[in-house]
Amino acid sequence: MATQPFMPLPGGLHLPTFKTLSASRPLAEAPLPAELVFPLQLRGGINAVPTVSAGQRVLKGEVIARAAFENLPPLHASSSGIVRCIENRLLPHPSAMEDLCIIIDTDGLDEALPLQPRRHFSLESRETLRAWLIEAGVLGLGGAAFPTGFKVDPGKRRVDTLILNAAECEPYITCDDSLLQHFPHEVLQGAIILMHILSVEQCIIGIEDDMPEACRSLENALRARAYSGIRLQRVPALYPSGGEKQLIQILTGREVPAGGIPADIGIVCQNVGTAGAVYRAIEYQEPLVSRIVTVTGHGIHEPRNWITRIGTPIAHLTAASGGYTNAAERLIIGGPMMGFAVSDDQLPVTKASNCILVAGHEDLPEPPEVMPCIRCGACAEVCPAGLLPQQLYWYGRADNQERLEQHELFSCIECGCCNMVCPSHIPLVQHFRASKGKLTLKRREREKADHARVRFESRQSRKEEEKRSKAEATRRKREALNLNTPEVTHTEAN
Repeated sequence: MATQPFMPLPGGLHLPTFKTLSASRPLAEAPLPAELVFPLQLRGGINAVPTVSAGQRVLKGEVIARAAFENLPPLHASSSGIVRCIENRLLPHPSAMEDLCIIIDTDGLDEALPLQPRRHFSLESRETLRAWLIEAGVLGLGGAAFPTGFKVDPGKRRVDTLILNAAECEPYITCDDSLLQHFPHEVLQGAIILMHILSVEQCIIGIEDDMPEACRSLENALRARAYSGIRLQRVPALYPSGGEKQLIQILTGREVPAGGIPADIGIVCQNVGTAGAVYRAIEYQEPLVSRIVTVTGHGIHEPRNWITRIGTPIAHLTAASGGYTNAAERLIIGGPMMGFAVSDDQLPVTKASNCILVAGHEDLPEPPEVMPCIRCGACAEVCPAGLLPQQLYWYGRADNQERLEQHELFSCIECGCCNMVCPSHIPLVQHFRASKGKLTLKRREREKADHARVRFESRQSRKEEEKRSKAEATRRKREALNLNTPEVTHTEAN
């Protein structure tokens, strides 16, 4: 593999990785759970509408719910079984709120829907392929869970490069590493399909240089077949090099503008897991009903990676991993930097669940007491987005929303680097999340006020126009009456 020069990442941290905890055991398929749980709440707080009812038997891959908006991906059953009920359950979400979920009792048969014959993807239109990806429920598997069918539709933007993100930079997580070691051809074939949809000739796979087995697996796969236009590029093992904007800057030197998306600078970025899901959806008509999940931490007896059905309760995975150790203290969905703590292991795995971290004190020690900010600037030195976290912190405390916008609060990717280096132990990211929430609320209120103002002005303008039209009609009527009335002279009157 010819190594290309890369752009240095501004800021960032070298963190203990703890990846050998899960990487030391081979990838395995998780046992089929007795029940599967499918939250109906989709991205953006939109709820899907069930297409099944209690008592109905469903097959693996069958659509069980659709959003009211046709362009959002549907939900699919990840195994065959009977719909037990549709009821409120806790959601795997930082809010710890409840919402409707479809509960399926599996029947152990794992019977799938029959497949319909299809032509080779190269014979289909790009619009057809995007529609297939939406119908297959393919979402970004790097954590954001954005619908892939939309992300590969840049509209009028001209895209020249596809980037596959294999920079698995957050500690403990090894699901992408495991995927690349075991299924490199699926990822590369998915890249070919995505390149065809985007009409690009270049694909760069960015992979951290501390993933030697995955690198070797990809290199061997690239040599074994003629994958035209695909290049493998190692990047430094520096957190958060796997952030979308950060990886793009490292690999290409291009910077995504504040408030913009990668397509604005000619790039579409996808996770390697997403590429594998794209391949299976197009080649085998297989909806996204499973993913690789890392179960790890010093609070679990046998950390490892599992091929897991979507909807599997976390408790089922932890039991398959040998159960909890006496050190188990906290349960986190995601990694220690950007994940969120949950209090119930009956929560289900979703498409966005890349890791279940069972943390002990060694993994996440209790933070020291928070002290006043001393304006040391350490947070600014490590910020990968080039922001001034200490300024954002002060403007947030003062509720100075104008300054927060000027200092690009929404460019914060909430990576947590500033938290790690703050000598005062201030939970800066939590402050930024709260400030974003307030600012978003103010923006919505401003938009509502602007909308109301526009409606009022439009109504006033319409009333003025009606008044003018009425006056003009009256004037014309009077003129018409004057013209049609014969003039009576004094002589005629006599």
